[in-house]
Amino acid sequence: MDLKIKCCGLFQEQDILAANRLRPDYIGFVFYKKSPRAVTEEQAAKLKALLDPGIRAAGVFVDEDPAVIAGLLNRGVIDLAQLHGSETEADILAIRKRTEKPVIKAFVVETEQDLKAVEDSTADYVLIDSGRGSGKTLDRSLLKRLTVLKRPWFLAGGLDPQNIEEALEIFRSGQASDSFLYGVDVSSGIETDHLKDPAKMERFIKTVRKFRG
Repeated sequence: MDLKIKCCGLFQEQDILAANRLRPDYIGFVFYKKSPRAVTEEQAAKLKALLDPGIRAAGVFVDEDPAVIAGLLNRGVIDLAQLHGSETEADILAIRKRTEKPVIKAFVVETEQDLKAVEDSTADYVLIDSGRGSGKTLDRSLLKRLTVLKRPWFLAGGLDPQNIEEALEIFRSGQASDSFLYGVDVSSGIETDHLKDPAKMERFIKTVRKFRG
């Protein structure tokens, strides 16, 4: 598995410096004002200027105006958009009319019936979460059922350095050898006292990289 790693919710200069040293594939800036990790466009632009150009920056939005999202993409503040609210296919189309940058759509999956919406989404990537930023870990039996997805997807929801290996073992097993799992997304799981912890970030990234190749 050539798994991609996304460290989300970076909002301080030291977070970016840690990312530059550890080199995840993606980082995330949260533009949802109610989040404790929220950044403004100005803050995100300053942080993006410090980011290693080999690391792509995603913007996380919750029911934001498509024009606002596309503007941030086209101005280079972010490289791709992650939609984490109740956005519809019409919203994805509205973004695509304004920009060619990629879109990730997050879905809360609690039952197998929820998987149909995931399969039908026209987003470039989908992200499977246990709850929007709740830190709640996905049910392991559900993880096994997610191996049937036939499109690139990110795993999120309560991941941390202690449980990521257990989760990924499911997708390295023989029955899931053809899994389309594309990457993993972590935020609160690499924090201490609500701030990004470089040591936890490093442990998480090193563990995931054991599954590459």
